[in-house]
Amino acid sequence: MSTTSSGTFAAMRAEALADPAAFWGRVAGDLPWFRRWDRVYVPDPPSFRWFVGGRTNLAFSALDHHVTAGHGERVALIAVDERGGDRRLTYAELLADVERTAAGLRAIGIGRGDRLTIYLPTITEAVVAMLATVRIGAIHSVVFAGFGHGALADRIVASGSRAVLTSDITYRKGNDVALLPIVRDAVTQANAEMPGLVERVVVLRRADPVPQLRGIELDWEAMLEGGRGHSGAHEEMEANEPAYILATSGTTAKPKLAVHMHGGYQVHIVAMGRWVFGMRREDVFWATADIGWAVGHAYTVYAPLIIGCTSVAYEGALDYPANDAAWALMDRLGVTGVFTSPTAVRLLMRYGEAGAKAHDLSRLERIVCAGEVLNPPAWEWLQKTVFNDRVPVIDNMWQTETGGPIFGNPYGVELMPIKPGSAGIPLPGIEAAIVTMDGTELGPNEKGIMVIRRPFPGLTPTLWGEPGRYASDYWGRIPGSYWVGDAAHIDEDGYAFFAGRADEIIKIAAHRLGTIEVETAFLRHPAVAEAGATGRPDDLRGEVIAAFIVLKAGREPSDELAAELRRTLRNELGALAVLGELSFVDMLPKTRSGKIMRRVLKAVVEGRDPGDITTIEDEGSVEEARQAVEELRAAIRSEREVGPPLKPRG
Repeated sequence: MSTTSSGTFAAMRAEALADPAAFWGRVAGDLPWFRRWDRVYVPDPPSFRWFVGGRTNLAFSALDHHVTAGHGERVALIAVDERGGDRRLTYAELLADVERTAAGLRAIGIGRGDRLTIYLPTITEAVVAMLATVRIGAIHSVVFAGFGHGALADRIVASGSRAVLTSDITYRKGNDVALLPIVRDAVTQANAEMPGLVERVVVLRRADPVPQLRGIELDWEAMLEGGRGHSGAHEEMEANEPAYILATSGTTAKPKLAVHMHGGYQVHIVAMGRWVFGMRREDVFWATADIGWAVGHAYTVYAPLIIGCTSVAYEGALDYPANDAAWALMDRLGVTGVFTSPTAVRLLMRYGEAGAKAHDLSRLERIVCAGEVLNPPAWEWLQKTVFNDRVPVIDNMWQTETGGPIFGNPYGVELMPIKPGSAGIPLPGIEAAIVTMDGTELGPNEKGIMVIRRPFPGLTPTLWGEPGRYASDYWGRIPGSYWVGDAAHIDEDGYAFFAGRADEIIKIAAHRLGTIEVETAFLRHPAVAEAGATGRPDDLRGEVIAAFIVLKAGREPSDELAAELRRTLRNELGALAVLGELSFVDMLPKTRSGKIMRRVLKAVVEGRDPGDITTIEDEGSVEEARQAVEELRAAIRSEREVGPPLKPRG
């Protein structure tokens, strides 16, 4: 594979390829360690260990290290919200809050190795809770505070969480969005499935008036007060002890829980933060992702603080209270680096460039995007129309499982030519290839499946509680390679172009939902016998859900039932599960072994030929699905033109 990189960056890639252990050992040496490792890398197929015998702690590296070095008065965190809230904490102040919260967690019985779920918006307390958890050697599972109670309960059970930290409300477009009722329903469901699992629910009360607590619920301040007399000191963690677990949607209803360790994860996200994003101590860095996603973990909390930046945490919508709110925030805070998603770029593009040009963005040096492909029109608008080529707008690609970027443009080392639509080139230490399903490696511009040939420090070494699933899902599909799961090609210059998931994932506004997770949500409604789901292209969100519903005998399609199913989906999976179309059908396209052919559903939704359907159980199901979509869309057009139609199908 050729590459256009030169100089320092090319030398880094060559060094990593020639001797990966020596390369990563050198990189890790730039971070604080209580004890250096005995061996850099120990394979244990399909798993592995990095920096074996080394002792460290993510929270110590993020806070204590800077304070003891004399940088305690630097601003570590600026927590802002759509209502004008602005709270700033220095490294010393953030450390004090984390120590106090760590003591409070110990007081309620949380200790080394225990899991707890954090269901909070992107606020100061969420950052503090994460740092306090890893500080005491416990393991956090952060769940996006937009998921419904069913998805939250599934993740509580899967992680085995003994406690849940939450808030009564979050702010969203001027509204108080209630979280506590969702948590109560989720905990009830989790404890019904695993009696006694959740022992404490700690509630940050922000509403006026504050809600009354009940049962196992405890006020946040009471938890902190109870920590008096308990230690807030950090634990020394072996590099391969878990720091956190984070669910990532797959093609089954059961979420996959990626595990990230104190050592390797820290090395990877800091290295990539420096190499790809050019992060440095002087930065005011704003990652717009929610705290519940992998980007929020790596580039709102851990990497910026370990590097010594000022990190911005934002609660609310990017276009509220005005459509220029994001630009105004960059101006007011003097943001120097932004990490956002293509969906956010498309949202801002809808409002035009006037909002950006009305603000002073002279301190902004670069914008990086990830979560899905940054399509060329959105890139061109931001790069050329908004910034007139003054700052680079660069893409990068990674997964929850990889911890941090694996493809990108090395802005922090040497900025390479930007190719719109490309996620960049494989980064140092990432040995990528495009292969066929039988593992045959393909050449430049040949389309196939992206794989990674060898482990790297940020890669999850297992799935929580499911080592067998980890082996089969990631290392068993193409033997000897990590299955990235995306269809892609690499051009003659080494740039990767991704075409979407090779498996069945719906990506809504850079958030991933498994199709079966969506279908399972519909099946919770008593009228539903079967459900099939796929993604439908959407100009703003990338994709929305297109659903096909088979009803139980005796139930008939109606507008009212369609509305109920929409509510069911929202209650189960939260507001991120945006339903674009819902069609009632008598049967779903299936193989003769009973598997739903979701690629056929996707072809129907997109108006394409479904291709080979020789394995389908009943070819009539394809035509029925197509007819249902056409009738639904005709009804929608009619409603827009002449008013409500007479009971369309779905």
